[in-house]
Amino acid sequence: MAVEVGERAPDFELRDQHGVPLRLSDLRGSKVVLVFYPLAFSPVCHGELGAIRDELLPSAPADVRVLTVSVDSMFSHRVWADAERFTFPLLSDFWPHGGVAQAYGVFDDVRGQAVRGTFILDGEGVVRWKIVNEIGSPRDVAEYRKVLEEL
Repeated sequence: MAVEVGERAPDFELRDQHGVPLRLSDLRGSKVVLVFYPLAFSPVCHGELGAIRDELLPSAPADVRVLTVSVDSMFSHRVWADAERFTFPLLSDFWPHGGVAQAYGVFDDVRGQAVRGTFILDGEGVVRWKIVNEIGSPRDVAEYRKVLEEL
C-alpha cells in the first residue's frame, strides 16, 4: 500500500554507509527529503544523487535533511559515498529485503529493488509531497527545492 500526501510517514530505522543506525522519527523538527532509488553505481541514480549533492544541498535551509534509501548493502553504499563525496546518509534497506520501500509502496517485487520514489516530510513527519517514477525515469531536483520553499 502506498503512502499518500497528508499521511504520517512510516517510521523506520536503517543503517547508513558508516553502519550508524538512523531512525526517521529522531528527525522530528526537520524537513526530510526521503529519496528511494534502485541501485548504487547505476547511471540514473548517479545523476540524481549527484544533483542532490551539487544543486539541492548547497542552497537547502539548515532544517532540511536528505535521506536516500536503496536495497544495496551498507558496504556498497560506503564505497559509492566515498567515491562520489556523498555526505548525506545512504541508508541500506538490505534486510528484510526492501522492507522500508515496501512500507512506502515503492518496491518493485519483480526486480527486487525500489522504484524512484521521493517523499518530502514536514517537521511532524507528515508527507507533504511525493513523486514516484519508474526505474528508468529520473526525478527533477528543482521540484524538491520548490516544494521545500513552500513548506
